[in-house]
Amino acid sequence: MVELTTEKLYSFAAYCQYDDGTEKRYELVDGRLEVVNPPTFRHILIAKYLERAIDLEIARLNLPWLCIREAGIRTGLRKSRLSDLFVVTQAQIQTLMDRSAICETPPLLAIEVVSPESVTRDYRYKRSEYAALGILEYWIVDPIENKVTVLTLNEGLYDEVVFTGESRIISQQFPELTLTVIQILTDPTTE
Repeated sequence: MVELTTEKLYSFAAYCQYDDGTEKRYELVDGRLEVVNPPTFRHILIAKYLERAIDLEIARLNLPWLCIREAGIRTGLRKSRLSDLFVVTQAQIQTLMDRSAICETPPLLAIEVVSPESVTRDYRYKRSEYAALGILEYWIVDPIENKVTVLTLNEGLYDEVVFTGESRIISQQFPELTLTVIQILTDPTTE
């Protein structure tokens, strides 16, 4: 169930300044604030693992890119989503350094880790918003279904490839990355 704060409509600028004095996290959806539940520990650890792997690949390739965790992506006039991870060029956030951590141009890659309460949001809403925004690649990491779906933008729509088990994830943004679904989804507390 999605919790709305009020029926008041917020502009993107007002959303960036919103502070209700709590630790609640909000997405802006058609001008309305929607509470996003805190992630599970599995969710956090999967995102952390992916961030480390991507950071290492960025460093190995000496790319002027950054992997950002738990920040926002502006997806419309009155829309902003919280993303688990995204990759941007350093130039994309250079002018935003002292503003709310919301990327206002399409990241090169967005990654969402599915939680029980985020299934529809990750598979449906973010998929359509990220495609409309022009995000070239979108991963849906699903520990519930034990799969990773990689979506690549093709003429405004996403082509989808699903990876499971020992399958090596194929990424257009990181073609030499050697991650498998099992590596990503293995219980991180047993390492």
